[in-house]
Amino acid sequence: MSPDQQPSILLRDCFFIQPSSDSEGIRGADILVQGDTITRIGRALPRPAGARLIDCSHHVVVPGFVNTHHHFFQTLTRNLPAVQNAKLFDWLVYLYEIWKRIDGEAIFWSSQLAMGELLKTGCTCSTDHLYLYPRGVHDDFPGLQFQAAEKLGMRFSPSRGSMSRGRKDGGLPPDSVVQDEQTILADSERAITAYHDPAPRAMRKIVLAPCSPFSVSENLMMESARLARRHGVRLHTHLAETSDEEEYCLTHYGVRPVELMDRCEFIGPDVFYAHGIFFDDDELKALKAHGVNVAHCPTSNMRLGSCSCRGSGRAAGRSGPGRC
Repeated sequence: MSPDQQPSILLRDCFFIQPSSDSEGIRGADILVQGDTITRIGRALPRPAGARLIDCSHHVVVPGFVNTHHHFFQTLTRNLPAVQNAKLFDWLVYLYEIWKRIDGEAIFWSSQLAMGELLKTGCTCSTDHLYLYPRGVHDDFPGLQFQAAEKLGMRFSPSRGSMSRGRKDGGLPPDSVVQDEQTILADSERAITAYHDPAPRAMRKIVLAPCSPFSVSENLMMESARLARRHGVRLHTHLAETSDEEEYCLTHYGVRPVELMDRCEFIGPDVFYAHGIFFDDDELKALKAHGVNVAHCPTSNMRLGSCSCRGSGRAAGRSGPGRC
């Protein structure tokens, strides 16, 4: 179907249009949307037959915002007093005992809640890093999340997250919320086959996202990367979020987080890391050379007092923190 045959929306007399952060913007113009495409921007545009007309004379019009890292299920456990001032590892250990009871109903409603909040603040496209798969729960978590997204009309690119290293193997999460690698890889491929749409403007895409260096094995990282590349989907994980993680990688793997990712083939232009605060200058140069992207999470980072990534020099063989 050609654009002029698709359902149309005419945004009339926009108070201000801001196409991008580096453009001067346009006052008093119209925007014609046909199907999923903005086809014209101009003044006094003719209204196509059957087009929905929206008066935007009191509105600033911007492109939909994109949220690149979230944990929808955590909307159900916000503001618990016991962990308001806890460091990340302590916060996780406490909340895992609650999250290990999560089920499909909780996933659906927490997804609707999180997406509703995002849409109200102008976000029209989001991912979600869902890595909890409690033992004995067989609900299709990605499918339920796509149902929630479709109800609200959000473009959605969630991750099939994973954790394979429980407490008995030196990880942080309870053993009841981790899965074996064969199960994770098989269900990751199922989710891609069932839900991923490779079209550039697709409403549904899948990302593969082992949770973090302290909750998965090197082998799972590597096999997830290979699986994702066979199917042409992106990769995601938490990386360099706290100094505790840096120390964990040095203790358990003998290398810093970025070198670990390189060793696991989990680096490249199809990869985006979450947080990325504790990188040093050399690592930032390496990430740039590999074309890696970083999802910055300022609210979470400030809550933890971690600040933001700006690089730092090495002192006594280790990096300093990101700077405020």
